[in-house]
Amino acid sequence: MKSLLLTAYNHLEIADLPKPILGPDEVLIRVEACGICGSDVHGYDGSTGRRIPPIVMGHEAAGTIAALGAGVHDYTVGDRVTFDSMISCGRCGFCLRGDNNLCDNRQVIGVACKEFRREGAFAEYVAVPERVLYRLSDAMTFPEAAMLEPASVALHAVRVTEVKDGDTALVVGAGMIGLLTLQAARAAGCKRVFIADVDETRLDLARKLGADEAFNSKSVDVAARVLELTGGRGVDVAFEAVGRNETVAAAIDSTRKGGTVTLIGNITPEVTLPLQKVVTRELRLQGSCAIAGEYTQAIELIGSGKIQVKPLITAIATLEEGPGWFERLYAHEPNLMKVILTPGA
Repeated sequence: MKSLLLTAYNHLEIADLPKPILGPDEVLIRVEACGICGSDVHGYDGSTGRRIPPIVMGHEAAGTIAALGAGVHDYTVGDRVTFDSMISCGRCGFCLRGDNNLCDNRQVIGVACKEFRREGAFAEYVAVPERVLYRLSDAMTFPEAAMLEPASVALHAVRVTEVKDGDTALVVGAGMIGLLTLQAARAAGCKRVFIADVDETRLDLARKLGADEAFNSKSVDVAARVLELTGGRGVDVAFEAVGRNETVAAAIDSTRKGGTVTLIGNITPEVTLPLQKVVTRELRLQGSCAIAGEYTQAIELIGSGKIQVKPLITAIATLEEGPGWFERLYAHEPNLMKVILTPGA
């Protein structure tokens, strides 16, 4: 099968690899669309240690079922599906209480690290367990379906934050996850949603997607502006979707006493915490990791238009064009958001 293979760091090439051999509980999916995730771009140069070559990356995908393992009974060949990017064991204590994103034995599709190797969806075919599948309606295109994974990440962040109707929210970072979190917060009942970033093009897009105010943190003191807009109170909830000292600080400084700051971004492994502000203002710091069952909600919200993903898709390209797009994304070319590859084309 045709595959986009990371043969060495900073080097991708088209390779002919064997089709995956199915286990009894697995299905073979013909991949019709797979998005290039920021984690793939960061893994491209080896900086994360989670894309050890040779590996087929890619986990934001959708397609049609091409074959069934002997133990699969609830799906048929030809079904249109997407799948959770994380493979949980279903047996550990976290899985049994519904926190499959925290599974002790979890694997991620398209990731190769010291603990495991799982080939991904930048290929004509990928094999995944039946238990992580979700059916797609005929009305949803495959490129839209490839956006279900990042949309579900945003929805999970909003869910663990315990947003309430009428809340005021700030999103720090108008990248892919930030723009989806903006929409997810609105769908959850936030009355006003502000967003901050350093890229004016992304801020313009945020305004079109429903942000009440969008601040360029190069020229605006984010916390001061938020306090001005909230009568000196601060937002009820802040979503930090970058992962740097200055962005975490802005989220904390913008949140009211007793509010919640949810940390989604993790570009840097460590940040400095303004401890006294967190303690004396009794802030709740909430981490958010991956997805724990939000796919069904994402399918509904994208299908209804409450979460818009088409404006976030920069390009739809063939697998052969993948290396070039990786280079452009890695170089931080302006005005690029989501690039979706079509291995089945």
